[in-house]
Amino acid sequence: MNSALNWDEYFMLQAIVASFKSKDPNTKVGCVFVDHKNHQISMGYNGQIAGLDEAKLSWKNAKDLPLDQQKYAYVVHSEANAILHSKGELEGSKLYVTLFPCHECAKMLATVRVKEVIYLSDKYIGSVENNIAKKILDLSGITTRQLQLKSELMNDLHVHFEKTLSEQ
Repeated sequence: MNSALNWDEYFMLQAIVASFKSKDPNTKVGCVFVDHKNHQISMGYNGQIAGLDEAKLSWKNAKDLPLDQQKYAYVVHSEANAILHSKGELEGSKLYVTLFPCHECAKMLATVRVKEVIYLSDKYIGSVENNIAKKILDLSGITTRQLQLKSELMNDLHVHFEKTLSEQ
């Protein structure tokens, strides 16, 4: 019997589920690091700095506000969270992520020597930061590819969830 999911779909769905943990009202990002045997190494989502009182921090993203009043000063990206919390070696791993990495995360991915980045969305394509990220990944020998989840898969998931919930 064959699985309904291939490895790319399986791990991207895990990254999507991880993104649901994010409290960011605008951009929820999740990721999963996987080794060469398709074993999960680490996962993460974008969120406020662990241990800080989130009630005292802002989720605002208005660039006209001072930086200390914007989320950008306090949010840790999903890739950084997964790297920080990894219990295993990341060298040679694949990263499944819901949003193409920013240039700061690209630096970290290059430093830990990730082999490949598989992403869903490239929301900031063409921006200076996005171009820098792509240059860093390219110069580091990290391959990138966008994954398109099939609409049939999404329909199958919907049916599966509906069936599972109706059996409760």
